[in-house]
Amino acid sequence: MTYNNEPLALYIHWPFCLAKCPYCDFNSHVRAHMPEARFAKALRTELAHDAARLGRRKLGSIFFGGGTPSLMAPESVAALIADATSLFEPMPNMEITLEANPTSVEAGRLAAFRQAGVNRVSLGIQALDDTALKFLGREHSAPQALAALETARKLFPRITFDLIYARPGQPLADWQQELNTALSLVADHVSLYQLTIEPGTKFEALYRTGAFTLPNEEEAAALYEETANITARHGLAGYEVSNYAKPGSESRHNLTYWRYGDYVGLGPGAHGRVTEGNALFATRRHRAPEPWAERVEQTGTGQTSQEALSPQDRAREMLLMGLRVTEGIALPRFNARTGLTLEQATNATILQAALEENYLELTPTTLRATPEGRVRLEALLHALLV
Repeated sequence: MTYNNEPLALYIHWPFCLAKCPYCDFNSHVRAHMPEARFAKALRTELAHDAARLGRRKLGSIFFGGGTPSLMAPESVAALIADATSLFEPMPNMEITLEANPTSVEAGRLAAFRQAGVNRVSLGIQALDDTALKFLGREHSAPQALAALETARKLFPRITFDLIYARPGQPLADWQQELNTALSLVADHVSLYQLTIEPGTKFEALYRTGAFTLPNEEEAAALYEETANITARHGLAGYEVSNYAKPGSESRHNLTYWRYGDYVGLGPGAHGRVTEGNALFATRRHRAPEPWAERVEQTGTGQTSQEALSPQDRAREMLLMGLRVTEGIALPRFNARTGLTLEQATNATILQAALEENYLELTPTTLRATPEGRVRLEALLHALLV
């Protein structure tokens, strides 16, 4: 199988935010003065550089992430979309997603982003409770979130939003009401994340001091189970650990990651996986925004490393990504992408035990995690991989 002929996914990272959320470990930065023109130009330069290297490959999706890409000027977004669709070969009905926050300033730009070519918006709502939003360090209110959902629904053919649950002291009944309210407004695609404590975040420091506690394992499991029940009643299937969608509304861009396809990552700290010839390369850009921009201005790219992945590296990554999705991993694709069989890539004893415990299901063509397995995926993969 030649992966050079598969459509690419293009990720564009805008690293700036109005404020740093206390739970966030993404590569995001707060600046008193946002250098819009400089960074938009650098992103266009880096896009042209990669396109010249890769050739006119098919393009299946574009995703503007961050940071807060809705702080970009819509004109910058339009220019990047125009560049991408001229330098690569856009697929019919190409998915173009932009992450946005529901503050009044950003919500006011939604119509301009739609005009720029964005056809799918991802709203970072996180909660529909003002006390919870304050705890999470968000800049918007619950009424603003609901208003942004209404606006987005009128403008975009496809929308999605994020909510964070399993928050400190969150009763199950409150989460039921919150999720039902959100899904009654928009029921296309949602990303629902349990609150986790990430290293290096403000929440990690607060959690260590006992400033707050999280639901225990039993409470978190009950919240997760009820989340699946509520989304199912609204017609959304859980197709990935934290993502739920109506059939056909799954994130095509993220499915490229989970199916271990090729993707280009542009902007500060962005990662990529790109096939050139018979090799699959892991690429990485400089993480700090200003040094990244300086590199682009001097050399055309902010890339700091390009490493050819070994068969075992590819197998490890494909298992890590592919077992997150309900569809699992197609074994013929696994063999073609990694050069290894499943037996060569995994611990046979652990694999057999996982099958017997009903954490994994194996057919002649597919390996998938069961619902019980996806809840324990991190520990399962740690033991399974050789």
